[in-house]
Parts: sequence; C-alpha cells; structure tokens
Amino acid sequence: MKSYTTNYTNTLIEAAEDCPVFRSQVPPEKKEKTLASLQYEQLIKSPYQYSSDDLIFECYAIKNEISKNEKENEREKFFSRGQPCLRCSPLAKKYGFGFHHNTEGKVALIAIESEEYQTLLNDPAIAKTKAMRSKRK
Repeated sequence: MKSYTTNYTNTLIEAAEDCPVFRSQVPPEKKEKTLASLQYEQLIKSPYQYSSDDLIFECYAIKNEISKNEKENEREKFFSRGQPCLRCSPLAKKYGFGFHHNTEGKVALIAIESEEYQTLLNDPAIAKTKAMRSKRK
C-alpha cells in the first residue's frame, strides 16, 4: 500500500496571506474540540515532539475516538490517501501562527508577533512556504 506524508524538514510554514489577525490567538473553546484547538494543545505542551504526520494523525485519532489497539492499523489506512498538511491548518490560516519544522522534521507552533518568527523568517537557511489562503484572489 502506498503511503503519503505531510512532513517537512527545516521549513517555516508562514501564516496565510489573508490571515485576519496580526497577533496570534488561542482558538476559542467550543463544546466539541475543534481541529485548531487539538493541534494547539498538542503543540503548546510539546514543541518539537511531533512530526507533522504524528500531529495530524493524533488529532484525527482523538476526534474519531480511535483506541490505542487500533491506532497502528488506522494510521496505515489514514496515510494510504493523501492528507491535508499543516498549510491547511486553521492555526496558520485564521489564528496567527506559523509552524516551524526543524531539521529532524519535528514541528513547533510559532506566534507571528514573536521575535522567533521574525528570526526564522529572515534565516536564508530555512525554507519558507505560506499557509493556504482562506479565500481565492
């Protein structure tokens, strides 16, 4: 079975061009956890612990209540089809965050107003790609 990946290495996914905020915002609490709040929680408590694939699948598993026993099999099925990467994340499109993937492919959430974001943005050794826009031009 073919396996797809959403992983990047040594890359900054910048906030979307049409991101409505200029300072990062914590995704609002809702009755049921949103994808944005799940991704936010995982990355805030564990920066550079997950690859993009790990994060995306973990959030999918939580939302779909996949048991520990089923995880390995479900992960294989999940990545047998292409999946949206973090460029599609509401955190980068709507809430003012970028994603930094280090040289090992582990990801951290970076607030757009932070010094760290500016440093990464100005580092020629780091590849940059923008998050997807919310609306067409």
